[in-house]
Amino acid sequence: MSETVQQAGPAGRGARLPRTARRAQLLAAAQDVFAANGYHAAAMDEIAERAGVSKPVLYQHFPGKLELYMALLDTHVDELIRRVADAMESTTDNKQRVRAAVGAYFDFVDGESQAYRLVFESDLRGEPMVQQSIDRATDACVESITTTITADAGLDIERARLLAVGLVGVSQIAARDWLTEGRQLPKDEAVGLISTLAWRGIGGGFPKSA
Repeated sequence: MSETVQQAGPAGRGARLPRTARRAQLLAAAQDVFAANGYHAAAMDEIAERAGVSKPVLYQHFPGKLELYMALLDTHVDELIRRVADAMESTTDNKQRVRAAVGAYFDFVDGESQAYRLVFESDLRGEPMVQQSIDRATDACVESITTTITADAGLDIERARLLAVGLVGVSQIAARDWLTEGRQLPKDEAVGLISTLAWRGIGGGFPKSA
């Protein structure tokens, strides 16, 4: 189950919080620092200060920087997987499913927390645990879409999976480019353009199109 990463804010040193609330506060502070500095330049001192706690309190929850980074990364990976799974379940209209899947990626990169940077732009991909978590995001999203395509279109698993990989790839790259280029198009219009492109290529494989 994924954890909610809320916006970091001062809680005051020594303020007593339930363990789950303190953990969420620390993850929010870490999110801000990792997104701004990357893993290697981020310091536990800075994360503790931003959270308004002492370093011993931070280490009570996370033994080290890598463990903290992994907890945060896994939270955002779970969020992306959930968004794509929800998109597949949101309708039985396959054209709208494609749009919802594309929209899931645009919504994910458009989040205020810049969570996408950890999942798509991590500077720690050489670490096996990090790469495994990132791969899990892609694999689970592909699997979710593959299952839907196979069930609705009767395609074999190889063809269905390749279509799913294509949809995930174009959605992820287009969403990141849209954000990097400063959101020059309204998000709904950008999602519409990419989903139309994807549907024209994928729609032939779905007999139950609208």
